[in-house]
Amino acid sequence: MTKTFIPATTTTIIFFFLTTSAIAAQPINHRPPYSCDAADPATRSLRFCDTSLPISERARDLISRLTLDEKISQLVNKAAAIPRLGIPYYEWWSEALHGVAQAISVETGILFNRTIKAATSFPQVILTASTFDADLWYRIAKVIGTEARALYNEGDAIGMTFWSPNINIYRDPRWGRGQETPGEDPLLTSNYAVSFVRGIQGDGFEGGKLSDGHLQVSSCCKHLTAYDLDKWKGFNRFTFDAKVTKQDMADTFQPPFKSCVEKGGASGIMCAYNLVNGIPNCADYNLLTKTARGDWGFKGYITSDCDAVSLIFEQQKYAKSHEEAVAFVLKAGMDVNCGSYLGNHTKSAVEKGKVSESDIDRALHNLFSVRMRLGLFNGNPTALPYGQLSRNDVCTPEHRGLALEAARHGIVLLKNSGNLLPLSKTKTKSLAVIGPNAAVAKTLVGNYAGPPCNPITPLEGLKSYVKNIEFNQGCDTINCTFISLGESLKIAESADYVILVMGLNQDRESEELDRVDLVLPGEQASLVTNVAKAAKKPVILVLLCGGPVDVSFAKHDPKIGSILWAGYPGEAGGQAIADIIFGAHNPGGRLPVTWYPNDFIKVPMTDMRMRPDPSQGYPGRTYRFYRGEKVFEFGYGLSYTKYAYKFLSVSQRVINFKNTHLISYEQESAKSISISDIGSESCEKAKFSAAVGVKNHGKMAGKHPVLLFLRGDGDADGRPTKQLVGFQTVSLDANEEATLEFQVNPCEDFGRANEEGSMMMESGTHHLVIGDQEYAIHTNI
Repeated sequence: MTKTFIPATTTTIIFFFLTTSAIAAQPINHRPPYSCDAADPATRSLRFCDTSLPISERARDLISRLTLDEKISQLVNKAAAIPRLGIPYYEWWSEALHGVAQAISVETGILFNRTIKAATSFPQVILTASTFDADLWYRIAKVIGTEARALYNEGDAIGMTFWSPNINIYRDPRWGRGQETPGEDPLLTSNYAVSFVRGIQGDGFEGGKLSDGHLQVSSCCKHLTAYDLDKWKGFNRFTFDAKVTKQDMADTFQPPFKSCVEKGGASGIMCAYNLVNGIPNCADYNLLTKTARGDWGFKGYITSDCDAVSLIFEQQKYAKSHEEAVAFVLKAGMDVNCGSYLGNHTKSAVEKGKVSESDIDRALHNLFSVRMRLGLFNGNPTALPYGQLSRNDVCTPEHRGLALEAARHGIVLLKNSGNLLPLSKTKTKSLAVIGPNAAVAKTLVGNYAGPPCNPITPLEGLKSYVKNIEFNQGCDTINCTFISLGESLKIAESADYVILVMGLNQDRESEELDRVDLVLPGEQASLVTNVAKAAKKPVILVLLCGGPVDVSFAKHDPKIGSILWAGYPGEAGGQAIADIIFGAHNPGGRLPVTWYPNDFIKVPMTDMRMRPDPSQGYPGRTYRFYRGEKVFEFGYGLSYTKYAYKFLSVSQRVINFKNTHLISYEQESAKSISISDIGSESCEKAKFSAAVGVKNHGKMAGKHPVLLFLRGDGDADGRPTKQLVGFQTVSLDANEEATLEFQVNPCEDFGRANEEGSMMMESGTHHLVIGDQEYAIHTNI
């Protein structure tokens, strides 16, 4: 029997592009779904409606009133209504990766078909990450949460649990979903997760501890864990068994999820489709219960990816029956199944003794607790926190301005020979704009997007600066199997400047579509090269793509003067591109991923190892471990100005752990000690600050991300070549300077995972690195 899967993260997102107001002209009043209406005598006296009681007590009371069939009906994403208790239907599945999103092929919790027709569409996450601006990430997420709650209040949503962010590590450049992530670095991804979760959820994270505070909406960190292959050369995510070392798990794959829970206060986690070392993620007790709930202190709900539970029996063959698959996931600690599988097979599992009713109650306690934190059992939402948000809080000028700000600060200038950019606003009289991505609004928003407020394409953005523009698509489609070379050359020869807008789209990289190469599709490179030869002056190449592309040909071609990477820049992306090209904004974005040469495709995507193995010719992965040629490195990005750095002071130069009286381990020539054995007091004493001076030596103001790396002596024993330990942004006028202070925690920042997955502190010299400046720190064990 062939089964069609509709995974949560497989759904095709279809966009509606509006040229009129995002809000319907005539107000339509729809009541948002909620329980415990004070005006309803049938529920007014129910204990679970008493908001003076702790949520845990209220959840237990509610569960105690349910029949077995009613309990089972709550274990799926489409949780059934229970009319006798005044509980409405609830949809657990909604998306908000970089704006409130809508899926058309299946019904999720967001409708966009009543009062509100659009929401602010921010840049795809990979571009937002290139700002290295945690405050910006927080502000974006806060807007997303505001608009999501407004949709609910207006009756345009039947769920407020959003399955975002995607915080998997962008391990392989071919991954179709890498665009959804903050990139390849664990610290960058961890910090993004914390900012996003705190922003979208609102004020429920108080005093450094997860509270029972009212959630604006619920955020779900996905996909736990080691998930970064969708569909590649016969392998697919539904059955792929990722072989991951304890070392790589400890210092690469798990840190973002740990931070998402411990520091972000996430109320949701999604377990991934794939297996890790032979065990399906959603059936892994050690992962979901011992690690997430035990070690990290997770208090929310855990959902499967859609139909992941059915795979455990039907495709992965890990379980021997439907009932055993149900038992595996419920006893592992999963709470809700995206799909119908638990609804169909849980009762049979109970009857056959595979699952107890207490296993179901445990899951329901987590589920109803989150719904209560959302205020869904607190009566009329208009009288509750966030209850006044409405259609007037969606697609506001401030929100759309933030989308423009994010795109401007994220775009990365990769090449600018002879200071070709910025172009003069007064002297540029004509432009030739060529390329398949120049005039397609859909491309701007990437995947997991809703209908944007008012999308502006690159062509439209450029028209705000130059009226005399000739446009040619250049390629038949993004695949560029046919090029209109004659027409492209004709308009290129006559224009003052030529701008080529090339790259990829969701037909080339997306969910369930990993790439097989790292080059521009079809004849795109040929088109760029030929147009560059014909143009009067060096041309400007703009790349719209999520994943890295080997554009070595353009990097080394003197006729291609400038290269901009704009990711998928969101609804305001076209204006942001134009603003940078004409100098209204100084670019400052820095790459959150390594751009590899196309030869990297010789490395099997299925090889999960992060660290290099020279004996096998294996180069390793990401800037932390990769040994090989790069097209552009992690953190690379140019500006229209020049910045210089200097270490001004460091509060500790020698960090002594010798008096901790702990067992140390000899590893080759280095002494090391387990960080877990050092103790919180010693770790606290080891913290220090580093003051760094930053000066803008140019003639143009700019916002600049400052990245602090740690480099050890050598890279033996699996040590990273270097690793990011901190980042901040600073805005400086021409010739202005500022001092940034970095707080460094050696127990977190200097640690290295050993082969058993334990984080170790080593004796030796560590170098703090910013740009071309280094400062030595010594640790003694």
